[in-house]
Amino acid sequence: MKEKETEEKTYVEDIDRSIYDFRYDEKDSYRVDEGLTEEIVRQISEEKNDPQWMRDFRLESLKIFNKTEMVDWGPDISGLDMDNIVTYVRPNTDRMHANWDEVPTDIKDTFERLGIPQAERESLAGVGAQYDSELVYHNVKDEVASQGVIYTDLESALHTEHADRIREHFMKLVPPTDHKFAALHGAVWSGGSFVYVPSGVSVEIPLQSYFRLNAPGAGQFEHTLIIVDEGAYLHFIEGCSAPKYNVANLHAGCVELFVGEGATLRYSTIENWSKNMYNLNTKRARVEKNGKVEWISGSFGSHISYLYPMSVLAGENARAEFTSVTFAGEGQNLDTGTKVLHNAPNTSSYVNTRSISKSGGISTFRSSVVVSNKAKGSKSSVSCQSLMLDDISRSDTIPAMDIRTSDADIGHEARIGRISDDVVFYLMSRGMSEEDARALIVTGFADTVGKELPLEYAVEMNNLIRLEMKGSIG
Repeated sequence: MKEKETEEKTYVEDIDRSIYDFRYDEKDSYRVDEGLTEEIVRQISEEKNDPQWMRDFRLESLKIFNKTEMVDWGPDISGLDMDNIVTYVRPNTDRMHANWDEVPTDIKDTFERLGIPQAERESLAGVGAQYDSELVYHNVKDEVASQGVIYTDLESALHTEHADRIREHFMKLVPPTDHKFAALHGAVWSGGSFVYVPSGVSVEIPLQSYFRLNAPGAGQFEHTLIIVDEGAYLHFIEGCSAPKYNVANLHAGCVELFVGEGATLRYSTIENWSKNMYNLNTKRARVEKNGKVEWISGSFGSHISYLYPMSVLAGENARAEFTSVTFAGEGQNLDTGTKVLHNAPNTSSYVNTRSISKSGGISTFRSSVVVSNKAKGSKSSVSCQSLMLDDISRSDTIPAMDIRTSDADIGHEARIGRISDDVVFYLMSRGMSEEDARALIVTGFADTVGKELPLEYAVEMNNLIRLEMKGSIG
C-alpha cells in the first residue's frame, strides 16, 4: 500500500519543494555592476546589439525612471534597493539554441527538473526558455510555423523583417511614463518573446515561455509582445520560478497583448517566484471589435507583489475575462487584481477571483472598472472571494468603479470567510487527515482557475496549493 501511495503522490508530504528551490552555483559569463546608471544602460544596449532607436528609448526611459516617484499606495517595498540589484546577467552560453541537446548541462538540467522539455514534447506547439537575462532555448513546431505563425525571441526579431512591427507596438500599451517600474523596464529590459499570429489562423496547441531567475540579487526584465491578428486564436502560457535566497530579487517584466478584430487570446500564468522576490510586473491587453482576451492567473510566490493585468476594450463588442487565484503565506504581501477600461459600445467584462491567506500572509484584491461615455450598452461583473485559514492572516478587497454612462449594467460582489470546522470534521470522519481535509477544501475553492488550465498546469497548481498547506494546521 505504501508504494502505491508514494507513486500516486496523494499526500502533502510527498510533494517536494526542491523542484523549485534547487539551484546551481552561478556560472554566468557576464554581468553588469549593481545599481542603475547611464553607463550600465549603455552596456546592456551594447550587449544586446540594439538598433539606435532602441538605445535612445532605453536612455529616455532611464531619465523617466530617475524623475518618477516611487509608488507608495500599496505594500511596503522599501526593502528593495536598486543600488543592490544587478539588472543584467548573461548565463554561460554563447547563444540561444533551437536544439535542446546543445543547451549547457546545468541550465538544461534546471529546465528538465521543471518539466519544460517534457511539456514541449507532449502538449505544446512551441517553447521559449529564459535563464536569468537571456533566452537560452526557443523552438516552434514546423506545422505551426508553416501557418505563418511567428514565435521567436524579441531581441532577434528586432533584426529581422519584423523590426518595423515591433517598433510600432513596443511599449505602446505600457509606456515608460506609466509608473516607475515601467520606466525601469524600458531602460533595462532583456529577453522575452515575440509572437505574431496571422489573420484567420487558429493555433490549437498552446505556446509557452518559461522564465527562471537563478542569480541572487538580480532582476529579470523580460518583455513579451503578442499580436493576434483579425479572426485568429492563440493560447499562450507563461511560467516562472526562482530559488530562494536571503537577498532581494526583482521581477519587473512587461506583457503587451494586441488582440485584433474578431480574434481571441487566452493568456495563462502560473507564477511561483521565491519568497525573497519583489514581483512588480505589468501586463496589458488592447482588444479590438468583437475580439476577446482571457486572463488565467495563479500567483503563489514572491515576498511582495503588485500585479494588475489590464484590458482595454477598444472596439465594439470587445470582451475580457479575468480568472485568478492568489495564495499568500507567511512573509508574503500579495497585492493583486485587474483593471478593465470599457471604451466602446456593448463591451463586456467578467472578473472571477479567489484569494487565500494563511500563517500571517496578506492578500489584497484591487479591481478597477472604468466605463467611458462612449461605452453605452456595456456590462461588467466582478466577483471576488477570499478564504482566510487562521486568525493572524489578512484579506482585503478594494474595488473601484468609474461609470460615465447611465446605459451600462455593472455588478460587484465580495465574500470573505474561513474553512468550516463542520466540513473538516465530515472529511475526517470519512478517513482523511485534518491536513489533507483542509488541503482538499482549499483546492476546491481554487478550482475555478484549475478548470481553465491545461491538465498538466492544473496539476502543478494543485500541487502548489497542497505544498503551501503543509504544516498550516494550528
